[in-house]
Amino acid sequence: MTPPGVAPAAMGKPKKPQREKDLTSRYLSGGLDEDRLQGQQRFTARNKGATQQKILKTALMRADEQAAAGVGVDTLPVGEVLQVYSLFSEVEHAGRTYLCVVRKTMAKVAETGLVVGDRVRFRVIDTNNEALGNAQAPAAAASGTAAYFASREPEAVIERIEPRATVLTRSDSFKGIEQHPIVANAEQMLIVASLRHPTVKWGLVDRILVAARGGGLKPVVCINKIDVALPEAPADAGGAEEKDLVFARGALAHYESMGIKTLLTSADRGIGLDALRDVLRGHTTVLAGHSGVGKSSLVRAIQPQLDLKVGEVSRYTDKGRHTTTSARRYVLDFGGAVVDTPGVKHFGLWGVTAENLPEYFPDVAAGTAPEWRKESYERILASLEPAR
Repeated sequence: MTPPGVAPAAMGKPKKPQREKDLTSRYLSGGLDEDRLQGQQRFTARNKGATQQKILKTALMRADEQAAAGVGVDTLPVGEVLQVYSLFSEVEHAGRTYLCVVRKTMAKVAETGLVVGDRVRFRVIDTNNEALGNAQAPAAAASGTAAYFASREPEAVIERIEPRATVLTRSDSFKGIEQHPIVANAEQMLIVASLRHPTVKWGLVDRILVAARGGGLKPVVCINKIDVALPEAPADAGGAEEKDLVFARGALAHYESMGIKTLLTSADRGIGLDALRDVLRGHTTVLAGHSGVGKSSLVRAIQPQLDLKVGEVSRYTDKGRHTTTSARRYVLDFGGAVVDTPGVKHFGLWGVTAENLPEYFPDVAAGTAPEWRKESYERILASLEPAR
């Protein structure tokens, strides 16, 4: 019962003011300035998610109509995934790039999510956004902006992922609890480290070597930025860089003795670029390594027109800053392709156990490994769980 002298509205929560319905008319008549309008019209993450889901639902409905017309999955064109971004992906087929979504039923039965390099069967859907989808796709998608994808309408629906010949996978932690495929159907991996800024982490090189071989990829080890140790380097460079280069040459010689191809390069000075072209020509190659080691710089040095972002190394931490935020495939003019991946600080191994690790370290098993390789083996072994 309401106490005497107290209005009923004062007992509860104040009511929200009624929302104005004819806001557009007020704006057109000059009764509402733009600053106030922007304050009332907010595009939140929730709005964005709802818009993407609506676009996805519409695309799937169109694909269902075509499927009902009797177009079987086995007769659909096969494309290659160039980039995956949230709900969308870009698929290349016959020189054209399609913005695609994945059919939900396929996503539920697939063992892993879609990754760059996957070969997929896709169903083209009727869309009025054809000009935007093809003319601006390669350059705009490379920027990785949410607005770019949210403003476009899907042109195709991915119905099936074809079997993978190879797959580069890393786990969510050193313990290998859950797998995270990164790239599919690549032939080799270029493991890039820098002599200085940041300094080579040979343990990380060895860890990525294990991941490459475990995924069926041929590894190539590249030490970049060797110009810091050459005679023409600045006088204040000191002798430490020269010692690092001597050590690096010895390490690469050991890798070569195990049948692993190696390179010494400098993107800034153009050193070793011809040998790098020979390694990349005619193959699909994954680029891997720490941020700031010069992966993107090396590719731009051999093909300047590629729109790969290049970042700087922090002078305080001597670590690279991330410039590549998601894996993307780029075609090389002289044949082949590279897949640029985000720089890694850690690399959890998938499918590698304490029991099978010696297979990836034959030099340790044979007793011919140098001390730094033994240390790499012991650190990786300590991070692994026994096979269940």
